Amino acid sequence: MARMTWNFSPERVDTPDAAALRRDYYDDVASRYWKRPATAEEIDQGLTNDGVELLTPPTGQFLVARYEGKAAGCGGVLLLDGERAELTRVFLRHAFRGLGGAGALIDELEDAARGLGARRMVLNTRTDLVEARALYTRHGYVDIPAYCSGPYMDVWYGKEL
Repeated sequence: MARMTWNFSPERVDTPDAAALRRDYYDDVASRYWKRPATAEEIDQGLTNDGVELLTPPTGQFLVARYEGKAAGCGGVLLLDGERAELTRVFLRHAFRGLGGAGALIDELEDAARGLGARRMVLNTRTDLVEARALYTRHGYVDIPAYCSGPYMDVWYGKEL
C-alpha cells in the first residue's frame, strides 16, 4: 500500500487514541509472554508508572500511526543520554499489519530521535516477538551488548542514525 494512506503524528500519551493503542500494545505483548489473554487488571497494572510520561520533548516523543484516518499503531523514542535514544512501544494493531506501516513508523521514529539530537538508536525486545525482531533487522538494526536489564529483555539492537 502507498505510504500516503499512512499518517504519523506526535501525540500525548493520554489522548483517547494513544491510550487505547497503549492498552492494545500491552495486551498483545503480555498475552504472548504469558501464553494466555491478559486481564484488564493486569493491563492496568502494567501501564501504571511505566515511564511513558518521558515520551515527550525534550526527553522523548510518542507517535500515533493512522491508516486512512484510523488509529492503527504507535511507538516512542526515549533519550537515554546525549547521543542515544531508545526505540520503545512499537506496535501496529493486527488488522493493520502487512500494509507497510511498521517500516514507515520506524522511519518516523528515527526522524523524531534525530530531531531530539540522537545519533544512535537502541532497543531491547524478547526472543518470542519474532515479527518485531524481523522488522528491526530489516531496518538495519544489529545485535549489540545489553545496555540495560530486566525480566522481559532477551535481545538488544542498535543502529547508527
